[in-house]
Amino acid sequence: MKAKICGLSTAEQVQASIDYGADFCGFILNYPKSHRFINFDKAKELTNVEKKNTKYVAVLVDPKDKELEKFSKLNIDYFQIYGNHNSESISNIKSKFNKKIIVAIQVKNEKDILNYKEFKNIADIVLWDSSGLEHSLEWNYNWIKSVPKNITKMIAGNINIDKLEKISKLADIVDVSGALETNKVKDILKIKNFLKNIKKLLAKSHQRIFRRFTKLTFGYHRVWLKLIKSLIMKV
Repeated sequence: MKAKICGLSTAEQVQASIDYGADFCGFILNYPKSHRFINFDKAKELTNVEKKNTKYVAVLVDPKDKELEKFSKLNIDYFQIYGNHNSESISNIKSKFNKKIIVAIQVKNEKDILNYKEFKNIADIVLWDSSGLEHSLEWNYNWIKSVPKNITKMIAGNINIDKLEKISKLADIVDVSGALETNKVKDILKIKNFLKNIKKLLAKSHQRIFRRFTKLTFGYHRVWLKLIKSLIMKV
């Protein structure tokens, strides 16, 4: 499972996220109601931090064309879009501004999960988030079990760090913000510990895959040995 850290607002936070292995860094660019909002000049400063293998994400709520034009000039890899958009408008944004797209679907009930279907051929990533923008709420992550594996799935919404292993079995990417804050400010130590836990989960996953592969390979060897033995006995 990959990790996105959202709502970064200082160069120190961004650098720590990159150094400790975040896959995505998110910046709140056009929603001033959020305490994580940063203005354009600050966004320019933060997205100029050398990102190495990390991807930068512009988090946008009902963005206007002028805003998209402005933000597209930043060193940004993805537009993460909330609000009242349809497949046509998202497709136009993707082609016009040449950015990868994370479509954010806000979840109030299980039926909302299915809203991904409109964007499944356009979005590079589908994010299921809680219905609250300023105050993130937890929802039943098990609801995305019905989503096909070919959809790249991201989960957000009052993420409980203690539930990371469970989330890793449901989603490809976990998007965390508030859980990494102290007094509404990103906490470098919490970022470090969170990303360490992600790496441990990834290592466990690789170990499981290796064990399965070894077991399967050993099983095939036994079958072949039995077959060869039976052929020799017939000769």
